[in-house]
Amino acid sequence: MIKIIDQKISQEELAALCQAHFDTMVKFVADVVRGCLAVGGELHADAETLLLEDGSAQSDLWGGNFYPWNPPQQRLEYTSFINIRPADDNSDMEIRDEAVRRHVESLVERLLLSQDETMGPLSL
Repeated sequence: MIKIIDQKISQEELAALCQAHFDTMVKFVADVVRGCLAVGGELHADAETLLLEDGSAQSDLWGGNFYPWNPPQQRLEYTSFINIRPADDNSDMEIRDEAVRRHVESLVERLLLSQDETMGPLSL
């Protein structure tokens, strides 16, 4: 289950997306130009493909992982195989460009869970 979102989802939806594959985390791909996320699924590449089919440009897509039950400063990882793009000056799995990282963080906080929000109890 992968969902493209451009508006904030509920904590219940976020929990369901997490628990569909990894229980305590969810993979996402951010389109930093369109301002949307593809959230869920087993592989970042699947969410990337969905966004590409929906009109996104490859150079605008960046992957990461989100752990909503972690403390705010430990929720976001900027790591994905889809981020390995030497042509876009990113030669490893982690997003290196600070401006891109801030944009991804802003999208995640606006659409998934802000820094001042906490998730309800985790029920596995």
